[in-house]
Amino acid sequence: MNEEVELKLELPRDAVEAFERSALIPGEGDRAELNAIYFDTPGSALRALGYSLRIRRSGGKRIQTVKADHGESGGGLFARGEWEMPVKDDQPVIDTRTPLPSALGDAADLIAPAFHVDVERRTWMVEEQGARAEMVLDKGVVRAGDREAPVCEIELELKEGEASALFALARRIEAAAPVRLGIEAKSERGYRLLGAAPASFKAEPVTLKPGSSPQEAFRTIARACLRHYRLNENLLLDHYDPQALHQARVAVRRLRSALTLFKPILPDQNAVRFQDELRWLARELGEARDLDVLIDSIAPGPLHDRIEAARQQAHADILKMLESRRVRGLMIDFAEWLTLNAAPSGGGESAKAFAAERLRHFYRWVVKHGRDMAELDDEHRHAVRKKAKKLRYASEFFASLFSEGKKDRKRHADFIKALEALQDRLGALNDMASMAGLLAKHGVEAGEQAVEPAGKDKKKLIKAAAKAHDKLADARPFWS
Repeated sequence: MNEEVELKLELPRDAVEAFERSALIPGEGDRAELNAIYFDTPGSALRALGYSLRIRRSGGKRIQTVKADHGESGGGLFARGEWEMPVKDDQPVIDTRTPLPSALGDAADLIAPAFHVDVERRTWMVEEQGARAEMVLDKGVVRAGDREAPVCEIELELKEGEASALFALARRIEAAAPVRLGIEAKSERGYRLLGAAPASFKAEPVTLKPGSSPQEAFRTIARACLRHYRLNENLLLDHYDPQALHQARVAVRRLRSALTLFKPILPDQNAVRFQDELRWLARELGEARDLDVLIDSIAPGPLHDRIEAARQQAHADILKMLESRRVRGLMIDFAEWLTLNAAPSGGGESAKAFAAERLRHFYRWVVKHGRDMAELDDEHRHAVRKKAKKLRYASEFFASLFSEGKKDRKRHADFIKALEALQDRLGALNDMASMAGLLAKHGVEAGEQAVEPAGKDKKKLIKAAAKAHDKLADARPFWS
């Protein structure tokens, strides 16, 4: 088995010419037409197991490749196990030279073509900071039945030297063309074509390895958050959808929560810089999200039209912001820091012990500061809401460390249920408190038109929030 270390960059079609004209290109390089067939079972068993299987034809040669995701992709480098062999035709060879027979068992007999990838590839060997890397430009299409998706990406694969050279090269490319951090393999795009087109992507479960360190846990969690954001950012760049914007904002909040959660092991000042930049990004996304929510609570009429005009302008501003070098560079910068410099190895503390301590800290804060809910003002209830949200994200991040058996999973589910109930009530109260300010910001004077949020009765909501808080305080922590 070989292991490829690869950095992927997504390139807009209309920027290909600028990239090809840049000083980065060392001559003509090699050109090839690549046609690949990806295989799986009817139930996508290979994908579920974390493998991909393809046969790629170039000229008269066919190469079969099996790749295994090591769980390190999505926010920086792709590090994947890889098994290659020549084959004589488009029929996969499933034998002990790959892990597929033992992984699939009898399901190996069900392997069949799933989708095709056809690209024109240009390849160059480049040197950067004493390292050698293969730089590839792929332009083409992924096809599944009568559906297709474009491919236009640059792949940097390390052949010799340090991984930092790939990011140095990526920065030079970004200066010549508006690239973005790539987070999807071609196979992932193909699988997506087999189902319904998504309006948004929710956060995927995070699986932490037993016995992992807090540093390893941070990298895994942060990569998952970065991937969550980039998937939804790509949807927004294709067309604005309120759900995609909401999930992009959730991803940024989760990433900020991860930085806060792991602050004790993040001495690097870059952590402060990224927290500030992510706060800015969350605020920009939040303004559009507020208008998306507000418009549904306003009856048709002049006020609705005024808010809708502001909403459309906010959408345009969001797309302009996402196209900016500040946002594109932020994601590449964060991936570099995460891969090379974040969370240096510390002592012998396990991720599980670290998680229990941090969960306990956030839980005690919410229980203590959420008492006497009716006596709290809006600002203090909002602070409890924000801390409860961080506790929720932490509970999701660390779930796999405390899910050894059925009872453990039930305790976790019960805790999350109690936490969700508190968040829902506090969220409704926050919407009610912020409504007047949001309307005033867009020129709506008090009394011009009453806009009732979903909660309506503040006293009832406060009573419900207090009851939910009591249930959370009585809940048995899943980490102890």
